[in-house]
Amino acid sequence: MTELLDPKNDYVFKRIFGSEENKDVLLAFLNHTFKNAGESLLTEIVLINPYLDKDTPRDKQSILDIRAKTDQGELINVEMQLFNQYDLEKRTLFYWGKQYSGQLLEGQRYSQLKKCVAINIVNFKMLANDQYHNVFHLREDHTDIPLTDVIEIHFMEIPKLNDGNIQIKDGLVRWLLFLKGMTKSSWEALMMHEPEPALKKAMSVLEFLSQDEQARQRYIDRQKFLWDEASMIEGAREEGLKKGMEEGIQKGIEEGIKEGIKEGEAESKRKIAMNMLTLGLDQATIIKATGLTSSELEELQKEKE
Repeated sequence: MTELLDPKNDYVFKRIFGSEENKDVLLAFLNHTFKNAGESLLTEIVLINPYLDKDTPRDKQSILDIRAKTDQGELINVEMQLFNQYDLEKRTLFYWGKQYSGQLLEGQRYSQLKKCVAINIVNFKMLANDQYHNVFHLREDHTDIPLTDVIEIHFMEIPKLNDGNIQIKDGLVRWLLFLKGMTKSSWEALMMHEPEPALKKAMSVLEFLSQDEQARQRYIDRQKFLWDEASMIEGAREEGLKKGMEEGIQKGIEEGIKEGIKEGEAESKRKIAMNMLTLGLDQATIIKATGLTSSELEELQKEKE
C-alpha cells in the first residue's frame, strides 16, 4: 500500500472535499455532521470557492477553507486547522461575522440575511470536555430559549477520538477517523465496516493523490509552509513571554510574571511556577501570579522534589 498523504493537510482536504467532482463527498460529510448535531439534513449544496488548479501552497485565501451554500441559501464554511494558532474562538466569530454581514447589499433588508454555519475541524484539543464534536448556538442562559437560529458553530477535535469513545458504526466517527490519518490498519478497519459510497470515494481520491507526483509535491510544499507558520507563531509567543519576564524584573516579580504569562499557555504557567518554587517564593504568591490551583502547584512541588 502506498504511503498515504495526510488528509488533514488543507491542500489535500480541499482536493477531497472542495472540488466540483467531489461535491457528493462534502454533502455526505456535512449530513453526518448535522445528523450528529440533531440538525436537518441537506439535499443539495453549491460550492462557492471550489478547488482550482491555480491554487498554490502559500495561497491562504483559496486553500484554507471550503465555502458552500445550501438550496435554502444558508452559508456553510468548513475549515481545517492543523496547528493551534490560539484565539480560534475569536477568529471564528470574526470570520462568521464577515460572512453573515457580507450577504447584504446596500439597501437590502435584514430579513434577507440567511443562517451561517462555521465548521472547524482541529488537530488539537481546545475545549474543556471529552466531546469530540461540540456545537454552539445563541441562547438565553436561564431558559435556554434561542435568540436566533442564524448562528451555528461546530468544533470537531480529532485528538479526542480515542479507543474509549470510538463508535465505528457512527457515521461521523468514520469520517473523522479517515481525517485522523490513514494507516494500513485503520484503512482495513474502515473497509471492514463497508464504508458508504461517499467515504469510499474519499478514500479512493486520497489514494490517487498519494500516488500523483505533482500532488505529493504540492502537499510537501504546503506542509512545510504550515510548519514554518506554526514555528513563527510559537516563536513570537515565546519572545513575548521572555520580554514580559525581563520587564518583570523592573516592575517586581509578581506583576512581571502576570504580564509574561499572558503570552503563554498552561505549559508556560507550569514553567514559571517551577522557577518561582526554585526561588523559594510562598505558595500564595505563586498561585496569585500564575493562576494555578493549589493542587496543580502541589503536583509541581512533587515533580520538583
